[in-house]
Amino acid sequence: MKWVMVVPDGMADWALPELDGQTPLMKARTPAMDRLAREAILGKVLTVPEGMYPGSDVANMALLGYDPRQHYTGRGPIEAAAMGVELEPTDVAFRCSLISTDGERLLDYSGGNISTEEAHTLIQLLQEKLGTSKITFFPGVGYRHVMRWRGGPVEVACVPPHEIVGSYLRDYYPQGDGEQTLIQLMEDSYEILSAHPINRRREDEGKLPANMIWLWGQGRVPKLEPFSLKWGKTGAVIAAVDVIRGLGRLAGLETPTVPGATGYIDTNYAGKGEYALRMLEKHDFVYVHIEAPDEAGHHGDVEAKIWAIEQIDKHIVAQIAEGLFARKEPFRMLIVPDHFTPVAKRTHAEGFVPFLLYDSRQPHPSRFLYDESILEEPNLPTIEEGYRLIESLFSV
Repeated sequence: MKWVMVVPDGMADWALPELDGQTPLMKARTPAMDRLAREAILGKVLTVPEGMYPGSDVANMALLGYDPRQHYTGRGPIEAAAMGVELEPTDVAFRCSLISTDGERLLDYSGGNISTEEAHTLIQLLQEKLGTSKITFFPGVGYRHVMRWRGGPVEVACVPPHEIVGSYLRDYYPQGDGEQTLIQLMEDSYEILSAHPINRRREDEGKLPANMIWLWGQGRVPKLEPFSLKWGKTGAVIAAVDVIRGLGRLAGLETPTVPGATGYIDTNYAGKGEYALRMLEKHDFVYVHIEAPDEAGHHGDVEAKIWAIEQIDKHIVAQIAEGLFARKEPFRMLIVPDHFTPVAKRTHAEGFVPFLLYDSRQPHPSRFLYDESILEEPNLPTIEEGYRLIESLFSV
């Protein structure tokens, strides 16, 4: 028996006038999900506990079966784990995002989709100029990086940059312990990066510069019970972004690197499906995370979100299901977005998300399609504790 969880990040959305009242998931052509839905249990789950921010870190921790209220400490230390950054118990890791700004407003939370190669050069420069015995910058993927502060503070309010696109930076600077140091680092980074040849070239090419860092998501290293002990199964996490890979590593799951997996719309969808099948040859469980729908939602790009959902259906859901059918391997597959990222809002939103649970051995005839409309159905299963959804996947 094999167990699969497919997590299209931020796939859940609101009905849009330009789609005649449909959501991107409703509009997308998803024959594989439609096929599974006809024989699956459909329902809704609250992935993020009430009162917590509906971020991918919290939601995916819950989907892996860990209660965020007990284990979540911040996004920074999770991403640090993915990057192999060592943290002492008193160290604090911050997510260090490269952003685009005109010096006053935040223009783009992803630094104009800065490439990993370009970003590494910029982060290494910041380490040379701003790094100290206590402050260290570590390059990650794309615009996503980490800053470690030895003995740093956690009681400081920091705002995620994707929440404040178009806003004045100063209105959302860190507030609390260590705020002056954090603000100084951010402002100094603007002075250093704005004049860098990489950013001058990007502007000449009509691209936004990655000309400032934004520090947020701070926390100390969390402790998670090994997944194999908690659930009695070995597994792997297929993901491009460090926050998900970090959760996998903290849980003791294998985290292979998929060539061409970018964490953007242009990711290697087929490669993720292929690697998932490969991991299922050696493990009981695979967790496949795809960032693309979330990125499209943040950019307000309806067509990109629809396209991403269709690629997930074709190259991941269909490829994994067909591969396991061909092997005559019984399996259970759970498909669930971690949260809403509405195109109209361009950031995360709270609320229940729809899930699909398919068992190749025990078909459950259903008259519903898998989309947000099932959230309005009163008689379908409802799971209010997101970290318990995985119990439904593993129950036999």
